[in-house]
This record gives sequence, structure tokens and C-alpha cells, in this order.
Amino acid sequence: MIIMVFCAAIMSVSAQNMEDSKAKVSSFLQKELRKNDVHNLLLSIYSPSHQLEWNFAYGRFKDGEKVVSSNPFYTASIGKTFTAVGIAILVEQGHLSFDDKIGIYLDASVMRNLHVMDNIEYSSDITIAHLLQHTSGLPDYFEGETIDGSSNMMSLLFEDPEKFWNKEELIQFSKEKMKPHFKPGGGYHYSDTEYILLGLLIEEISKIALEEFFIKKIFQPLNMENSYMNLRSNPLEETDRMTELYVGDLEISGLRSLSADWAGGGIVSTSADLIKFQHALFSGELINDSTLNQMQCWIPETKGMYYGFGLRKINFKKLFPILPDIDLIGHSGSNASFVYYAPELDLYLAGSLNQTEEVKASVKLMIKIISAIQKDL
Repeated sequence: MIIMVFCAAIMSVSAQNMEDSKAKVSSFLQKELRKNDVHNLLLSIYSPSHQLEWNFAYGRFKDGEKVVSSNPFYTASIGKTFTAVGIAILVEQGHLSFDDKIGIYLDASVMRNLHVMDNIEYSSDITIAHLLQHTSGLPDYFEGETIDGSSNMMSLLFEDPEKFWNKEELIQFSKEKMKPHFKPGGGYHYSDTEYILLGLLIEEISKIALEEFFIKKIFQPLNMENSYMNLRSNPLEETDRMTELYVGDLEISGLRSLSADWAGGGIVSTSADLIKFQHALFSGELINDSTLNQMQCWIPETKGMYYGFGLRKINFKKLFPILPDIDLIGHSGSNASFVYYAPELDLYLAGSLNQTEEVKASVKLMIKIISAIQKDL
């Protein structure tokens, strides 16, 4: 009897501590919302071993409608993880290898003049692994500098907002307007161009459109009912409207030119769906442990951050020495979107501030959230 009372007391204290942590997380989010450039934010936190599942949503649409957790958001470069997992699925099916040269699969018109440096073409040296890990040397058509000083794709989004970009145009833009940074395998340079090529590769091997591949191989098996490719597919079930996306003061959610963000970041999803995806990835539902380990062959990206195959690792202690030695593994987007897993804590978190000016703030927010929860898990 005494033991039962003692255990009940411990559980009561633990439950109260978690409620306190939840209140802290809520206060962190509301502080972000008070910023002039943050109009809405969403967050989901999940831990199967700790029986923890929290969902937060704050803010309003321009028409006054309240943002709720069921509203999906533009995930931006989180889409790279989906594309990388798509490649991993094809690897496990025996259709290709991470070390294969991409020229084996892609059309000659795509490969021609893809990577030319000092009048030498290195296109045939590029492997699938190079593309996945941003080590091909290819330029970034989206945010990179053009050779003639003309607009890059990020600028063209606003200059021609009604333009619908197809993937072949994106590769051609990279070839004509930009130059490579180094020979394949000679360094690291984050590039959306590489993920356009990976999307083309998935389509070539699967013989279906990339959006259909995601539906059949990821969204349907995982019951991700509220996820889809922006401007290219529909969710599996009726879904609330997408939250508004901002670049500074400019709201850009409805631009057709966002079609330029394809295999490198064109997915719309809810925070709950993203956690379904992340949990399935790390629990062996999507790919096996051996393949996942290959995807986690890390190279340095920047201080405290490392890049694998469509996955990013953030180490708190490497970022700030006073922080605990905790890793987050997942991906972030240029609109302050994120989905990460903390293996040491068995904790998943996903969400977005929907503001390109707040990417660094989203990393700091995740650190504060993890730090608040950690001691009570």
C-alpha cells in the first residue's frame, strides 16, 4: 500500500512537471508571435515512450480566421528529406545504388553541360550520393548568384508571380545562369539544383510523376491525409487551407511561381503529418536501419550542424558549449519550418513560423523547447 501511494505521488509530480513544461512551451510560442513579422505559428511535439503528444497553433489569417493545428503549412526544404527517402526506397528495391553515376539514368539532354568548370565537363562524375549530400559542386538555382548579375530564382518568384515553372526549366536555368563551385566530391555547397535532379531520377525509374510517387510510397502508407505537393497534387482527405507564408512583410502563399520549389521543397503538410513521417523513418516503417545509417553519414555543414543524405543533424553542445550534448536529426526550411527527432530523448517536434526572416529564431526556439522538456522526461 505504501509503495502504491508513493508511486502515485511520483506520477502526480511528473504529470504536474509536464504541465509546467507545456505551459513554458506555450509561452515561448506566444513570445514569437508577438514579433511584428510572425503572423502564425504551429508546433507538434510527440514522444511515444513518454506518452507525450502536444499540438499548438497560434495566429490568424489576414481575413481574421484563427489558425488551428489542422491547417497545413508550406514545408520548404523539409521536402528534401522526402525526396531523399524516395531515393532510399528505390535503393532498397534494387533499382539503383547511392554510389551510381546519375548519367546512367538521366537523359543526355539533362546531363549535357550540367557541370562544366574551366572548360572541362564533370557531369558524368556526379553520383547520386553527391546530389543527396550537396557535394556535387553544382550551383543553387534558387538562391545562388548568376554569372551575369541577373535575377536568381528567388527574385524571379516576385518578378513573375504567375509563372508556372517546370523542372526542365529549372535545370536549364542552372546551366545557363550559374557556374559550379568545385569538382564533384570536392566540397560542400547546399544546392536545390541537386534535388531537382533527384526528383527527375525518381520519375525516370518509377515511371510516375514525383507527386504520385510520394502519394503511393509515403502519404498513403503512413496515412498522411493532409499532405500534398503544392500546385501539383491534392491531399488524400479534405484539408483545411494552407497557412499564410511570409517573406518579410510580403505574403506569398498563393504565388504560382512557388512551382519553382519542386523536389527540393514543394510539399505542404501539417505538423502532425510530418511527425508521422519522421517517426516512420526512424522506426523502420519506411526504410530499414542499414539504409537509414547510410543516410546518416555526416559531413560538416556549419558550426554545430552536419548534413547526411537529405538529413541535417544539429548538435546543441557544438552550437553552444553550455548546452547539453543532444542531437536533433531531421530538416529545416527557409520559411522557419522544421521537423526533427531527438534520439536521446525519443522526442519528435515539427512546426513552422512561416516567415523566411525567422530561420535562426526557429533553431533557438527548438533549443528552448527541448531544454524546457528534457528535465521532466
